[in-house]
Amino acid sequence: MKKAAPHETDISRITTCRICAGQCGIIVELDAAGRVDRVRGDPDNPLTRGYACIKGLTLGEAHSSPNRILHPLRRTDDGRFVQVGMNEALDEIAERLGKILAEHGPDAVAGFRGTMNYTNSLAAHMLPAWLAAMGSHSFFSTMTIDQSAKWITADRLGVWEAGKDPYENAEVLLVIGANPFVSLSTFTMVMQNPVKALKEAKARGTRLLVIDPRRTETAAFADRLLQPLPDEDAALVAGMLRLILEENWADREFCEHNVEGVEALRDALAPFTVDHVAQRCNIAAEDLVAITRDFAEPHPDGRRKRGAAASGTGANMGAFSNLTEHLVECLNVLCGRFAREGDAIGNPGVLGARWPRRAQAIAPTRGWESGWRDAWGYGLLMGERMSAILPQAILGTGTGAVRALVVDGGNPVNALAETAETAAAFGNLQLLVSIDPFLNETSRLAHFILPPPMMLERADIRSRDWESYTLHEPFHQFAQMVARPPENSELIEDWQVFWELAKRTGHKIIFDDVPISMETRPETEDLFRILLRHSAFPAEDLLAEKRGVVLRGDPMCVKPAEPCPPRFQVAPSDVLAELETLAGVRRQTSALRLVCGRVRHVQNSMYHDLPSIARRMPENPLSMHPDDMASRGLVPGALARVRSAHGELRVTVAPDRNLRSGVVTMPHGWGDGRGANVNSLTSLIQGRQTINAMPILSGFDVMVDPVDRNAGQGGPGN
Repeated sequence: MKKAAPHETDISRITTCRICAGQCGIIVELDAAGRVDRVRGDPDNPLTRGYACIKGLTLGEAHSSPNRILHPLRRTDDGRFVQVGMNEALDEIAERLGKILAEHGPDAVAGFRGTMNYTNSLAAHMLPAWLAAMGSHSFFSTMTIDQSAKWITADRLGVWEAGKDPYENAEVLLVIGANPFVSLSTFTMVMQNPVKALKEAKARGTRLLVIDPRRTETAAFADRLLQPLPDEDAALVAGMLRLILEENWADREFCEHNVEGVEALRDALAPFTVDHVAQRCNIAAEDLVAITRDFAEPHPDGRRKRGAAASGTGANMGAFSNLTEHLVECLNVLCGRFAREGDAIGNPGVLGARWPRRAQAIAPTRGWESGWRDAWGYGLLMGERMSAILPQAILGTGTGAVRALVVDGGNPVNALAETAETAAAFGNLQLLVSIDPFLNETSRLAHFILPPPMMLERADIRSRDWESYTLHEPFHQFAQMVARPPENSELIEDWQVFWELAKRTGHKIIFDDVPISMETRPETEDLFRILLRHSAFPAEDLLAEKRGVVLRGDPMCVKPAEPCPPRFQVAPSDVLAELETLAGVRRQTSALRLVCGRVRHVQNSMYHDLPSIARRMPENPLSMHPDDMASRGLVPGALARVRSAHGELRVTVAPDRNLRSGVVTMPHGWGDGRGANVNSLTSLIQGRQTINAMPILSGFDVMVDPVDRNAGQGGPGN
């Protein structure tokens, strides 16, 4: 008889949380009926070491929620939902899809990848495979809602084949507009038990530098914190780059061999003097110089510092977001903050094939400039369409007009700009299918809701494509199924929806480059084996590893560059044009600037109504510096009206001394009866970026005024 693993008994099981990219190790305790009773961090997990956030600890409440959908639902003409059988629902969806394909062509059928599709390895591969089987280009995801600037930058600047300086070697880490202690999604930081990992890094001598208008949970650990006005990130980093070149802090040898366009960039940065940048960011010039020196100045003996800069949604959701991200990565390029020949590769990967990393750049391809384009002039970005175009594509005509949409594990109506207009557009779809266990702003508009098993009711492996980014060590844990689905439920795994629809419409699925049977539905484990077929470790061993283990295998080091390797392109013509435009922008208003962000308690729009979450955070207030509240006659808990150029909200206010004066903040992802959706204040079109249609979702001007609660003007969120 197999001996139970440590901390595993007949009523407790070891698995992983899959709410976010951190995928912490957890222990799930079951009651006598096999239902989830309690979730806690796994102290024996070698990466997370007992850590689990509040989101993972409340998974039991989510699985047993009385609001959970347990049977397929069809929306009637009067807006009600009625229960239908799964096969009946799939048959009718396939019939409608067939008619839309015949009348409008494959691009009229779209798929949307939400966060819960990203962390579901089989569904993450099956959704684009289903679209490809039909010949549809209409693949959308959350990536082009918040941080698509990172994809733009990779494809017009280039990337380093061997990756950035390893975390364990970092002498300095710079975080701009990100809060990795909450988001667990900054690739230069450790995502698993991040506070403990940072404390250990600081004990080794690593210095943390943070640029953020709020003293965030991460910034509380910073050795230096700079709090500029929001939405000046591009100008601020431009000023840092100018100073680096002016003071000769760049890695000259690295740039000579690996970088093209340094002198053109230097010329374009001329307007961004320290004094100019300090004035527009409303910071002290000496503080800008100090944080730049901390990051960039070489050691007295001429050795370069090690450790990289990274940004988050704060920098990627404002104006000039593509330029900002490009300039942030130019900090790393000019200072040579990359793994070099002979460096050990900390995580060469577990699930996929191990391939040699060379000390050289991968040339940018600017893929959006060639190939397919929609009627609005946008191409594809890493194989995806631009999510902000989706409402226009639903209402419009021509190439790329969308008539049917399948949303897996996401809530785009909540996440996109212009909330009301987006909802109205989604209401015009001929077919909307939501794969989701709960009602939300998107699924309420769906013609069909197909409920999947929740994460503890299915097995999974990490994303093979993301493991080198989300893990600093070659770690693997097979996330076993630890709970049974509720009795008398009729659920379908997310990936199975796409296979079933393809079968019914006569399309053949190519799953991860492998044709699969369209006669008999594959077994889940067979699909895992396909994804693991190139691993350096036997698939059988990986599928049996439920405890979690670091699998180092043979050590790998960075190999030398090829003769005449590709170069980073720091000054392409469109970046120079954006810098010229930025230099001419003068933003002088008396308004407050609103930034949005995440909170510990929820993942975007998920799980707000769970009892333990609702007690801790019943709504998302507008946080303000106490001085800004006092000047507007506001007290804690007061009702305020927030107005932007595109909409208004009524919210309660809360004091936050961690904010700099002149800045207010609200968490995004709220609404649908809990709090207010900050995206109601934004525009889908005005100020959006030219390449990826990215709208301005943070750092915009608002006016905040008190509201008389007795004046009959409604409550928060109205």
